[in-house]
Amino acid sequence: MTHEFKNIVERALLAKTYGITSVLASVVALDGSSYRRPGVRMLVLENGDMVGAVSGGCVEKEVLLQSQSVFKTGVSKIMTYDGRYRLGCEGVLYILLELFDPQEEFSHAFFSCLKKRIPFQIISFFEKNERVSKGLGSYVKINDTLFSISNPTIEYENNKLSVFRQNMLPRFKIVIIGAEHDAVKLCQYATLTGWEVDIIAGVNEYKTLENFPGANSFTSTTAESLDVNTIDSQTAIILMTHNFATDLRYLVALKATMPAYIGLLGPSKRRDDLLNQFMEYCPETEGDFLERIHGPAGLNIGSETPEEIAISIISEILAFTRNHEPMPLNQKRGEIHTKKML
Repeated sequence: MTHEFKNIVERALLAKTYGITSVLASVVALDGSSYRRPGVRMLVLENGDMVGAVSGGCVEKEVLLQSQSVFKTGVSKIMTYDGRYRLGCEGVLYILLELFDPQEEFSHAFFSCLKKRIPFQIISFFEKNERVSKGLGSYVKINDTLFSISNPTIEYENNKLSVFRQNMLPRFKIVIIGAEHDAVKLCQYATLTGWEVDIIAGVNEYKTLENFPGANSFTSTTAESLDVNTIDSQTAIILMTHNFATDLRYLVALKATMPAYIGLLGPSKRRDDLLNQFMEYCPETEGDFLERIHGPAGLNIGSETPEEIAISIISEILAFTRNHEPMPLNQKRGEIHTKKML
């Protein structure tokens, strides 16, 4: 959800330059089931524009309507949306509405936090009553510094209201090593998923960042000069140079890292040959590193085209990093979303 909050902050800052006020809508609690879980947010602008969504598209008009009183009074409030009678989702959403006026100090700390890939926390005070109440509001905690989202006068230490705390990890990142046509498609689909995308290409590659819509960076380098310092547990890596020797060199360069996932293209025999030679170069490689290597990358969903292969790869990354066994949802018992503590 980090990328969604990033989009919200960027749009709020842009609106502010035009003198347009913003209201942040945050789902802070849920009774039953719903399309999205607590922690999802959207931004409502005073001109009627909306950024993001807190549902599949059915709650947003009510959020826009309810936000009008916050625009007029500047006072935060809780609204509820009962989907049991309107949507058939069998859930009641509790949504905190508050003015969102990001200050320069916050925006500097926030974007610095994203760049340095530092986790942060969003803390919201609320109650399950559809009314205006003293103490409603949110803070963003970056390192040990608290930034008020809308009302710096609300109590923090002694606030008696319920608290929703959401730990926000660094934005998930995919490093695509390769610059062929299939890499372009994987970049596009990863961007749609909300991931940060870094492209690594050979030193003689003729493509540029413009060839990879949505990519965060494009670097022409060799495996031996690859900067691995920003590779962390929120990073997936795909080796897709379509050159066995080059893939091997990059795999050797990655041996001291611990990404969330490493994907190899090509058949099982190519994977086995690659890993056998890799172990000859790096015999002391830890088992944890090897367990992160997936080849052939992707889920078996019948993919044929580069676009379909990209979907297959992204699907496996999601399933593996979230510890889910892929299956049709109609075969899953219980709730669609696994409950987790935030």
